[in-house]
Amino acid sequence: MQEEKASAETSGEKVTKSSSPAPPARRWMTRSLVVLLMISVLFNLGFYAWYQEYFTIAGGPTEQFETGDQFASDKIAIISITGTIMPPFTERILESIKAAAEDDRVKGILLEIDSPGGLVADSHQIYHRLVELRKKKPIVVSMKRMAASGGYYVAMGAGEKGVIFAEPTTWTGSLGVIIPRFDLSELAEKVGVVSDPLKTGEFKDALNPFREMTKRERDIWDHILDESYQRFLNIITENRKDLDYEQVKKLATGQIYPATDAKENGLIDEIGYQEDALARLQEIANLKNVRVIRYRHPVTLADILLGSAEASQAENRKQALLDSTVPRAMYFASWLGEMPGLQ
Repeated sequence: MQEEKASAETSGEKVTKSSSPAPPARRWMTRSLVVLLMISVLFNLGFYAWYQEYFTIAGGPTEQFETGDQFASDKIAIISITGTIMPPFTERILESIKAAAEDDRVKGILLEIDSPGGLVADSHQIYHRLVELRKKKPIVVSMKRMAASGGYYVAMGAGEKGVIFAEPTTWTGSLGVIIPRFDLSELAEKVGVVSDPLKTGEFKDALNPFREMTKRERDIWDHILDESYQRFLNIITENRKDLDYEQVKKLATGQIYPATDAKENGLIDEIGYQEDALARLQEIANLKNVRVIRYRHPVTLADILLGSAEASQAENRKQALLDSTVPRAMYFASWLGEMPGLQ
């Protein structure tokens, strides 16, 4: 019995000892490790910010190696135009064009297009900058899934000497202009909605969807559309050496053309893939060893810390609704245009 009691007391002492708090030295070590971890995280974030600043060209995009000789000094830059041509993507494309223009090691540009088009003004801004760029460096176009309307408009930036490649499954064309508008006048009449805006001029609410357009209003908007339409036709005529104005006008019905029809009608030069376009560009620029890079626009340190990268995608709903009512001429391969809150 005494031995059992002694054994129980010994076990109790062990339990008491195991449940006792950690000694001060151990607690101090744990806290030190936590502090060191926090310092390490801050140091790595700072190093990332320094990396972004050092490797970003003049505050613009970063370079990502794509293919070719990784150690070659001569470069071909891929500038990608993807999705609807509109802010904030327009500014990023313009930054890429600027980076390529200012980098003496960039000897040629591969313009990669996968876009249904977008805003008239944005498409022309990109085209204008490409015209300035092609004076210094050759441009070859590689069309992907779709290069329609404004997507085709920016392809004209390659010029007469530029070569346009389209993949066998590419859709292009849709040459023309659209201002999206809904006529809800009959629906408004059925539900008893009356639109009565206070305005200072006859045409201030010319695109009001809750009433029919008058002939005078339609004539005004037809004139505005025709101005952008004529610019589109002239841009194609100037940059496609085998097409004159009348030929372009016959093609500019808003129709989508598959790659074979586009080549037959002179809208593109070759049917091929990106590697074919790169090989032709390398031949044009007389490059033997070349490093092909792609411009990227990474998330900044501020975006990571403040969460603004995600927040920038969530537009204010009221602002989105107001923006959707503003008339916007578009080189766009769609009848829908913009919808409230979906930009």
